[in-house]
Amino acid sequence: MPLARSLSMTSLNGLPQWEDEDLPVEDLLLFEVSWEVTNKVGGIYTVIQTKAKITADEWGENYFLVGPYFEHNVKTQVEACEPPNPAIKKAMDTMKSQGCQVFFGRWLLEGSPYVLLFDIGSAAWNLDRWKGEFWDVSNIGIPFHDREANDAVIFGSLTAWFLKELSCQFDDKPNIIAHFHEWQAGVGLILSRSQKLPVATIFTTHATLLGRYLCAASIDFYNNLDQFDIDKEAGERQIYHRYCMERASVHCAHVFTTVSQITAIEAEHMLKRNPDVVTPNGLNIKKFSAMHEFQNLHSMYKARIQEFIRGHFYGHLDFSLENTLFFFIAGRYEFSNKGADMFLEALSRLNFLLRVHKTDVTVVVFFIMPAKTNNFNVETLKGQAVRKQLWDTAQSVKEKFGKKLYNALLKGEIPDLNKILDRDDITIMKRAIFSTQRHCLPPVTTHNMIDDGNDPILNTIRRIGLFNNRTDRVKVILHPEFLSSTSPLLPLDYEEFVRGCHLGVFPSYYEPWGYTPAECTVMGIPSVTTNLSGFGCFMQEHVADPAAYGIYIVDRRFRSPDESCNQLTQFLYGFCQQSRRQRIIQRNRTERLSDLLDWRYLGRYYMHARHLALSRTFPDKFEMEPSAPPKTEGFRYPRPSSVPPSPSVSQHSSPHHSEDEDEDERYDEDEEAERDRQNIKSPFSLGVLPQGKKKQHGEYRN
Repeated sequence: MPLARSLSMTSLNGLPQWEDEDLPVEDLLLFEVSWEVTNKVGGIYTVIQTKAKITADEWGENYFLVGPYFEHNVKTQVEACEPPNPAIKKAMDTMKSQGCQVFFGRWLLEGSPYVLLFDIGSAAWNLDRWKGEFWDVSNIGIPFHDREANDAVIFGSLTAWFLKELSCQFDDKPNIIAHFHEWQAGVGLILSRSQKLPVATIFTTHATLLGRYLCAASIDFYNNLDQFDIDKEAGERQIYHRYCMERASVHCAHVFTTVSQITAIEAEHMLKRNPDVVTPNGLNIKKFSAMHEFQNLHSMYKARIQEFIRGHFYGHLDFSLENTLFFFIAGRYEFSNKGADMFLEALSRLNFLLRVHKTDVTVVVFFIMPAKTNNFNVETLKGQAVRKQLWDTAQSVKEKFGKKLYNALLKGEIPDLNKILDRDDITIMKRAIFSTQRHCLPPVTTHNMIDDGNDPILNTIRRIGLFNNRTDRVKVILHPEFLSSTSPLLPLDYEEFVRGCHLGVFPSYYEPWGYTPAECTVMGIPSVTTNLSGFGCFMQEHVADPAAYGIYIVDRRFRSPDESCNQLTQFLYGFCQQSRRQRIIQRNRTERLSDLLDWRYLGRYYMHARHLALSRTFPDKFEMEPSAPPKTEGFRYPRPSSVPPSPSVSQHSSPHHSEDEDEDERYDEDEEAERDRQNIKSPFSLGVLPQGKKKQHGEYRN
């Protein structure tokens, strides 16, 4: 028997590489299977899309994404081409000859990975037969009325069929790795294992089905993880068959991964298997050539948001926009899971604190959560029209004023400013002022909601009384639609909007990872997260004092809801007390954390999972030291020794410290940034067994 090859990785210019020269990547094919390849449904699309470049850089022509074919997606995202591998073309031709449509091309995004797309509709005539075959191997029955589960059976059967046709063409090389994401792709994994295909399989759950359902039902989920009757809970929610598909996928996989430590704990109880590797979600980090370009972008887009505020609050604009902070929450409209309920309660308490302390700070809070609407409401559109009218009036008066001033100066005269504006100008300005008079409060929503009376956000606003009164220091705006640069109200894309805000607030109860606070971080915008989100746990592990770096982590696991709400209120109030200079310093620190979230760092966890799958599937060919997944000790940002992140952290002797006092505090950004860079561990390797030394096969023999 030939000696097994040892598996290890090294880091070259930040990119992991194969270390063993006898293990060229040409000997391997990697297929990544997901319902969200070229098909945006949720966060998995972001994971796959952003990870494509780092994976394509590593695997080159041997990396393929597998997903469903939807014509409207393919027309705008995929460029058709011929498969580079003749074996793949032959497998596709075999499937096409039996009536199944298979599409191949390049996904037009960074990295340009190959995609293999199956047309579900063209193979739907096989559904009953495939459901029967799936029942034979798993004893899982799929109800006829569950369209999503039926599509998953067709998609999984096509995937397994393709892998079988492909693997039949190989004797020894290349070896195939198939990585499946979520239960919708899991049927392909189950069928591949039941047919004993020579394929190394990985299954990643991004969020457990039952966990999402239970948390949405306002159950104390994390403190009762070991108390649930899993089968009963799944049955009551009519998702028992989906749960069985998910659990079977987990137990059939050679390697099981989740995206965070908190989801790993959840999976242990919900799916009855500990993950082998935790694979945190990353992003492609765009580094600006100018050192402080992200600060300039913040200033530019903040001005655009201020323009919207001028129109929305016309007639009630009795607060200074220079002393106004913009907070926001965004994502799927899951009122409890996303923490919108706690955020609103904290805003009510924040409003009370700001009023009691007679602060001159105003907070405008945006809720960017899509819901069913009947388009924009008239009052909101009118506000933007009034703002534009006032701008046009001011411009025309300014032009006339400028000409008169210019002519007077040419004559060597200082004009009489009381006479330079004539009666017509005064009349125009008075009419403009009268047009801004408003007999109602600024609206709390920008759209007409279809089910206004039962909307949880609006009902909570009614209960706590945040109606945008003049006396309120916290103003609320619900924008129940995703942002777009073509909107007549707020013409900004989501990324531009985020850059213009001061703080993203995401006090989620159920958040396996949390892309929204991660996106804030890479854009240099501070955010609030929780220790029940994967992102929050990840930052607690890597950053000694997260709040100093603009990551405020609310404890929602070991405190009562009221205590958590008070903690969130204190975070928000402390942020409102920061000086402008402190906010700038904090944004610098936040942006430096982006290296932590770069796929060039986090991609190593996926590499580890693939190596582990190879060693478990082909123990005669590949061996790997049976060690824990890669650790991150040493990759830890220290507590800054200079300017405090907020007054609530470092109390001053005087009640209100001034900007001058800040200037005296030690802060050298270059020095601090260099210290942070030195805390990043670039080299990375997995333990390697000496050649010829045998290892035990993995714990799970499926």
